Amino acid sequence: MQASKNKNTGKSEPFYRLSVPKQKTSSEIINEARNVLRTLRTQRPFTPTENQRKLFGSRSSLAPQKRPPSVFSVHASSFDLAESRPVSGVRLSPLDFKPVLVTSAKDEDPSISLPKPAVDAAEVRKISSARARLFRRTSQGNVFPAKMVPPDQNEEKLDSEEPARMSNLCRSNDTCLTEQREYTPFNDESGQLICNEHSSSKLEREDVLKGTAGNFLFQRKGERSVTGDGRFADEEQPFPCDQMRKPGVGSLWPRSAGWKRRLAGLEDDTRVNESEEEKIFWHMKVLPILQELKSEDKVENLCLACTKLYQALNEGDMLGKRFKRRSVLLKTLYKLVDIDSDPLCLKLAKIILSMKVDGKNLLNVCKLAFKICKNEKNDYIIQNDNLLDCLLEVLTTDDLQKNSEALLYCMGAIKFMSGNAVLLNEMVSKGAVEMLLQLMKQINDIKESDAYFSNLGHLLVQLTATLRNLADLPQARCQLICSGAVSELCVALEQRLNDKDVCTYIVRIFSKLSSYDDFCAALADCSRCYILFLALLSKHQKQQDLVIRIIFILGNLTAENNQAREQFFKEKGSLNTLISLFQTYHELDLNAEKCCHIRGREEEKETKHPSEAEDVLIKLIRVLANLSIHPSVGAALAAAHRVVELLVTVLEYKSIDVCEELVINAATTINNLSFYKVKGSAVQDKKLHIAEMLLKLLMSNSMDGVVEAVRVFGNLSQYHEICDFIVQKKVYKFVIALLDAKNQDVCFSACGVLLNLTVDKDKRALLMEEGGIGKLVDCLRDFGPADWQLACLICKTLWNYSENITSAASCFGEDTDTLLVLLTSLLDEELVQDYSLDRDLRDYHKRYWEREFKPVAEKLLDRIQSHHSFVPAVTITAF
Repeated sequence: MQASKNKNTGKSEPFYRLSVPKQKTSSEIINEARNVLRTLRTQRPFTPTENQRKLFGSRSSLAPQKRPPSVFSVHASSFDLAESRPVSGVRLSPLDFKPVLVTSAKDEDPSISLPKPAVDAAEVRKISSARARLFRRTSQGNVFPAKMVPPDQNEEKLDSEEPARMSNLCRSNDTCLTEQREYTPFNDESGQLICNEHSSSKLEREDVLKGTAGNFLFQRKGERSVTGDGRFADEEQPFPCDQMRKPGVGSLWPRSAGWKRRLAGLEDDTRVNESEEEKIFWHMKVLPILQELKSEDKVENLCLACTKLYQALNEGDMLGKRFKRRSVLLKTLYKLVDIDSDPLCLKLAKIILSMKVDGKNLLNVCKLAFKICKNEKNDYIIQNDNLLDCLLEVLTTDDLQKNSEALLYCMGAIKFMSGNAVLLNEMVSKGAVEMLLQLMKQINDIKESDAYFSNLGHLLVQLTATLRNLADLPQARCQLICSGAVSELCVALEQRLNDKDVCTYIVRIFSKLSSYDDFCAALADCSRCYILFLALLSKHQKQQDLVIRIIFILGNLTAENNQAREQFFKEKGSLNTLISLFQTYHELDLNAEKCCHIRGREEEKETKHPSEAEDVLIKLIRVLANLSIHPSVGAALAAAHRVVELLVTVLEYKSIDVCEELVINAATTINNLSFYKVKGSAVQDKKLHIAEMLLKLLMSNSMDGVVEAVRVFGNLSQYHEICDFIVQKKVYKFVIALLDAKNQDVCFSACGVLLNLTVDKDKRALLMEEGGIGKLVDCLRDFGPADWQLACLICKTLWNYSENITSAASCFGEDTDTLLVLLTSLLDEELVQDYSLDRDLRDYHKRYWEREFKPVAEKLLDRIQSHHSFVPAVTITAF
């Protein structure tokens, strides 16, 4: 800014910031921003670590009875043995013919026809109920006394895939009741046969009374034939019915699992058929380990056996559901769950999860994993076992609603793992971020009217808590940005506004990530976030942990992005929401201050950390300061009397010794707002009262407080009333003293005040007091070559001061010669070519030197030389 000539008087005007707007150069804008408008930074809100790992933390907004429990018991009896059976993929077609009775050879007579007794409905229900109970019992084993099982069947009990199911019920009066029906396949969860009622017209119940002579079996069309002696043609063992009631004679059931499956309607060739290689591998590799698990009683040996078992199953490609002897394996593992050993249960959980169980068993094994991970001491053994892989695979389920409870405890276990740095890095490397976001998308697709919506909210708490931990890692942050996490998190936030826990965790994620420019830019581009944040602030106004993080995010969004400032401020109710929050937490802080006074604790707080109310105010005022950078928003805030009143109130009641950051933030915001000279400016109306409050800062022991007060005086001193106040209260002496601070920014602020003071002719002589001229020259020498903005400001101050100069010696005193040498040296263009700086910064310095400093310095040098008797032959070689 150059001195200009008044058209009427021809005199040079002082260097004074004009209130009339005019087109500014880029350097002027930078200069003003440095001198007046400044954004604020603050620390991210502190989140205390929970003392214990819990499914829902102690700060959960819902009562424990409204959340799934963190403490429970998992025993062997918790698992469902029926679910362990391999699932059939084949549904048998109904039979469309009546069964043919085949008797033994000696009694076979085609002319004999057995009578059909009348069907009694009550009897049918009675028998059907008995069959259902029998099947439930057989699924659990021990249907008949152990003595009925021949000694040579010991291997069969371990080798068979499941307990045999009977279709012929033997009674104590030697009467064998047979019932032929058309069946649908098993429902794996109930373990019961389902009767097809549509076949009742074709297949009627036949009660066949058997005498002492002969055996019989039914034969279906398409099944294997039965020989005259009662054997299946392709079976190794006969199946005489009379042996069923003779303990110790023969086998109760045929050896073939295929026969049992066809009888129950469960035949699946891909599962029943077993290659010779698989059979050999089972007997050679797996079976000995299972026997070891049954006989061993030392936990260390059991853990070793489980490790060998997993390796063997993996080697034999027997993990998963497509494995014939899966039920035998799982039943053996379930029994070991009762052993109280986390290392053993960890290995059991890994194998059971690898077998791809579902339903009740999936829930219980996830609970088992949850209990293991809940103990922080188990982190080391978890690191050495790949339980994480199994748990992450559970998250890829397609049936979210069916498995919601299992996913809850699975996600809870993963959340606990994410508290460990080693496991956290492992999660990122295994694609956990993408998996969690995909699961979140599935949850977001569930409508609020859905019955599962509330339950999935519990799951979402665990998911977002895990993402919060993952957000600490740079690689995870990159994946979150690339995967569109902002959009999904905003959707979840919008749907779960009533669930404070979900909202808090999502806000914590944003709080962490908004500290990084790339994520902050992505969040600022999501226009929906501003509406959501305002809705949360209105809904949870007194929830300090949530409020403080939202305003911290808003402070980050408005720190650098001018579009974000404008967009947020234009949202309906934005300013009123901020004022309401300010009022609420100001009253809370004021009440806390009064309590301290009543208790006689007016001394300085022992802790350096601000209180909860103070912390909210610190970050809330920061949002206002950052918003005020935008021209139209800043002008609107300057005219908002309630905003300015609250800021001034902070300066009134809060001591800088109690909470320095809060007081300085309030002063900085007032400084920003004082820049705007708009009609109805609240700052202008209260300028004298503000100046009174600034005196407290000048008298404090805080150097930052003193500097901030001087900055505010730099803007307010454009008003004559404030200049008079500065002189009356001897403030100018403080300002001149700050020139000795040997700090560029401090000197810059002090020069701003002195520049405005020198506009008034009556106050220019004050500059000579306290050695002001000499200190300005010293600042020019110390900082001039490195800071052309400061050098320009010093020259403008000296220009105003020397407007009515008659003699250089009388005007500048003993500093005249030094000043001449400095100006001559600083106007040397070679001095600007500082090749230690990068090219962009060097070009900026050169432009500012040419456009701003050089014109003022040349005029000042010319004025001094014209009023000086000689030019000293002295040069300065270095600064």
